[in-house]
Amino acid sequence: MTAIDFVTDTATSVHPRSAPERIWNVVRLHLVDRRTYIGIPWLIVGMAFVVTIFVAQIVGFTTGGLGTPDAIEGQRYSWAVLSPQWYLVIVGVQAISFGFPLALGFGVTRRDFYLGTALLFVLISAANALAFAVLTQIEQLTDGWWIDTYMFNALWLGLDGFWVDLFSFFVMQLLVFFIGASIATVYMRWRMPGMLVFWSSLALAVVGTVTIITFTSSWPDVGLWYGAQGIAGIFAWLLLPAAIAGIGGFLALRRATPKN
Repeated sequence: MTAIDFVTDTATSVHPRSAPERIWNVVRLHLVDRRTYIGIPWLIVGMAFVVTIFVAQIVGFTTGGLGTPDAIEGQRYSWAVLSPQWYLVIVGVQAISFGFPLALGFGVTRRDFYLGTALLFVLISAANALAFAVLTQIEQLTDGWWIDTYMFNALWLGLDGFWVDLFSFFVMQLLVFFIGASIATVYMRWRMPGMLVFWSSLALAVVGTVTIITFTSSWPDVGLWYGAQGIAGIFAWLLLPAAIAGIGGFLALRRATPKN
């Protein structure tokens, strides 16, 4: 489907479309550019995987092998598995900054556009989470692709099983998408003054929180709370900022205008 097909399909429709159809059409409009949403993120994953293999083999050659418990544990601290996340924040920004003016030009309402964009984020997050959870399992079953090299079985992934990996990666993807989208909606609604207020408020909130915890000597309590939550619990809490970013973005976009 191209943007021209979207316009033709909309213009030639005889009957008014239902809300689910209109929202799904926004998903289709976004996916005209599959490279941005699917191709480039997985290209980044592929490149990170190749680099991980080369680096691991070099380290293994110089240290005498990768199959030792210490070597396997050391690979768990690699952040290569998170390589596409930074780009997906940009994708969230682009979904609003590029897609919003285009959708308005096609007669899409702000509500339908945002709900369709949110649905796209959910679908891509679910698909990517499933893929990463499966790859983690394969990596474990093959003892690091038969060469003792681990990229997906890293950080928290692979510690608590398939379903926790699936849930945690889904939440993380959803969070980065909505962070990017909320940043874009703030700019669309309030332009540079809004961005200054947004980043200043965020910085003050972070610094204020750290200051309060430090001066009340609460870091041990924070550590105990964090440890008690478990992996699934921590990522369940991350649904809260994802929801705040998503709802805030929707409210900001209701009165936003496309940038010049």
